Amino acid sequence: MLWFLRHAEAADGGPDDERPLTERGVRQSQAAGQGLARLGVHIDACLASPKLRAVQTAQLACEPLGVTVTIEPALAGEPFDVHALTAGLGDVLLVGHDPSFSMTVHDMTGAQARLRKGGLAAVEKGELIVLLRPRELEVLARIEEMAA
Repeated sequence: MLWFLRHAEAADGGPDDERPLTERGVRQSQAAGQGLARLGVHIDACLASPKLRAVQTAQLACEPLGVTVTIEPALAGEPFDVHALTAGLGDVLLVGHDPSFSMTVHDMTGAQARLRKGGLAAVEKGELIVLLRPRELEVLARIEEMAA
């Protein structure tokens, strides 16, 4: 299973590679990881773009999943070979940018999936399994709180 997490909301201005997450982006990133954990998703590896907003998103999302983030320059925003990048890694969480993520999901599945900042898509055997917006991930992250 391949999971595509688009970086969360980032600050405007400054060098593109150095834009940090906003407070909202931090919440979106945490919700992505907590939501995946609540769904019982197992991730074997996480590869993240070297851009600061993607690294921060990956680190925050991977914390509840117990996964270490590996920086992958190929995810910096240009088209990439997803199969070569993830070969032999098992279930992988990729953290990066659009339009390359939405285009990759489309190329793999034929689906017209637009990943929002902080949004998540899962692809398995050429099929789009799930597409979640940040607010849906936030609901998943709070399910236990709501039940209490």
